[in-house]
Amino acid sequence: MVEVWPGTSYPLGATYDGSGTNFSLFSEIATGVELCLFDEDDTETRIVLTEKDGHVWHGYLPGVGSGQRYGYRVHGPHDPSRGLRCNPAKLLVDPYAKAIDGRIDWHDSLFDYHFDDPAKVNTRDSAPYLPKCVVISPFFDWGNEHRPNAPYHETVIYEAHVRGLTMRHPGVPESLRGTYAGLAHPVMIEYLKSLGVTAVELMPVHHSLPEHALVARGLTNYWGYNTLAFLSPDSGYAATGTRGEQVQEFKAMVKALHEADIEVILDVVYNHTAEGDHMGPTLSLRGIDNLSYYRVRDDDQRYYLDYTGCGNSLNARHPHSLQLIMDSLRYWVLDMHVDGFRFDLASALAREFHDVDRLSTFFDIVQQDPVISQVKLIAEPWDVGPGGYQVGNFPPLWTEWNGKYRDTVRDFWRGHPVLPELASRISGSSDLYQADGRRPVASINFVTCHDGFPLADLVSYNDKHNEANGEDNRDGTDDNRSWNCGVEGPTDDPGILSLRRRQVRNLLATLFCSQGVVMLSHGDEIARTQGGNNNAYCQDNEIAWMDWKHAEKQEDLLEFVRTLSHLRRAHPVFRRRRFFQGVSPNGDELRDIAWLRPDGAIMSDDDWGNGQQALGIFLNGDAITEPDPTGRRVHDGSFLLLLNAGATDVAFTVPDKSYGTAWETVLDTADPDISDRPFALPDGTVTVIDRAFLMLKRVSEG
Repeated sequence: MVEVWPGTSYPLGATYDGSGTNFSLFSEIATGVELCLFDEDDTETRIVLTEKDGHVWHGYLPGVGSGQRYGYRVHGPHDPSRGLRCNPAKLLVDPYAKAIDGRIDWHDSLFDYHFDDPAKVNTRDSAPYLPKCVVISPFFDWGNEHRPNAPYHETVIYEAHVRGLTMRHPGVPESLRGTYAGLAHPVMIEYLKSLGVTAVELMPVHHSLPEHALVARGLTNYWGYNTLAFLSPDSGYAATGTRGEQVQEFKAMVKALHEADIEVILDVVYNHTAEGDHMGPTLSLRGIDNLSYYRVRDDDQRYYLDYTGCGNSLNARHPHSLQLIMDSLRYWVLDMHVDGFRFDLASALAREFHDVDRLSTFFDIVQQDPVISQVKLIAEPWDVGPGGYQVGNFPPLWTEWNGKYRDTVRDFWRGHPVLPELASRISGSSDLYQADGRRPVASINFVTCHDGFPLADLVSYNDKHNEANGEDNRDGTDDNRSWNCGVEGPTDDPGILSLRRRQVRNLLATLFCSQGVVMLSHGDEIARTQGGNNNAYCQDNEIAWMDWKHAEKQEDLLEFVRTLSHLRRAHPVFRRRRFFQGVSPNGDELRDIAWLRPDGAIMSDDDWGNGQQALGIFLNGDAITEPDPTGRRVHDGSFLLLLNAGATDVAFTVPDKSYGTAWETVLDTADPDISDRPFALPDGTVTVIDRAFLMLKRVSEG
């Protein structure tokens, strides 16, 4: 017989102290809770928790330690029409589980199809087919590990998928590919360092589940935006085991990256869970306390409000649901030592009622939290609900994925007349962020990310080609803002291939020379392709994985990206801490930036609307007025950026002697190999060929 002591109501979850484990579970609606322990043969022992304080059921089991698998069965009312979904036949995952062992066997019947008739609810005990929670040891030797704490203006983010990044890397041992340990391998860390990466932003590593419909089509949820447990690293990325070893392996990965001065940012999904809509499986929160954890319709509480497109929305208005989110965030910072978070569909967390509210309870609590307020907080500032697109509207503590930057830069290089907005985006999007006292670093600049075409496909396809997803090409966006350069997909035409390579370099050069924070999508530096698939969320295969053999053919592009990263790191003029001031009203005093016509004159108001597709940008390094973090005044070189997105060559007149007359070519997307190029401009002009980006550096005063 298992000995049970009263234990404590906090902390929630399973907490091992070296002698035993305290178990605690919140449920306001429950009439009884059973803790279920499983041995190696999946034999289940049920223990009734009799202690309850503040709607938290708890008990302490001496002698129960790390590696013990467990779950819960919750007794209580079942009336889906009123949002009540307790069912003790369902083994439930602890919302605070720190490790998960096992996967769902979707051949077992887990669905509440007869949701409106309690007498017909499936009561089959499906425990052998379900994942089990695991008690973990919290102890880990961090040694002299330190957090890099890179300031935003020096940050270069590399968005990556743990599995996809390493699955085909020949330098990573086969047993470690696709795992946390594989990402921490020296060959991967050396590669990231060579790119100048200061932070890896990992696509979701919270333990997730694939949807039944995907499994039925022979696919899976590769991206992982379908969370089951908010405190558990996904065991599918563990090389060493699933009985708590995944926690140790994740910590070792963080430690190794920190030793290389690389931060770890997690892409987190607190807007919905893997339980889906009203027809989905009861796996955790739904069976524990449905109305506390989820948002339901007022007119019929069997149905969920869905601002995510995934079937449900977490109820961030409820104290215990909000507590779960905050406890999870603090756990990943304090125990797992991560450095920040990117919040998927963050607008969904800001909906107090139905509208997005930047003063919502979630933002208030984050602002006041002494732990979470000190790490990097990145919002995906939209969801699928009404009014969900909120780029520029998040509170000052936050940075944002700048979707307007992505769209504008893509539009410019495919030949659309967007010069006024391009100027705003390249200079840090002051129109979006300055009014609230935010800085250019509020803008996370990106051209591509996991969602959509990778960069090589952006210049090779006009249309999506998602047939492999099994949805008749209906899934994925049709708004790609891409251009195939004349032929859809692969081609042997040397002219088109040359143009595509130039367009890739144009987009990358624009990204690294823009004010704000750079985010590079993994594989763009080696021309990773998905064959035109712009929604590879279900492709855990060669479609989505990085092809490192292909990388050998892209050494010139890889070196180009390294050059861009080094250039940005070496010159503060590309990573300013404050917005540009421009020129004085009468135009006679040069400050820190000037926008130029091809003839060298400063752009007038009329020039911005004339539809031209060429622009000169002068960055005056001598005019940087803000001090660096040490308090020293920064002086830098001055640069001239010449952008031509048109179909014909453009002759640019280099500005007169007030801007400097001796210039050096430091970057040319039409000819990336400029290592031995002499000083240019003997006659004061330079020709930028069609669809090219040329950068000059001033080397002396005239």
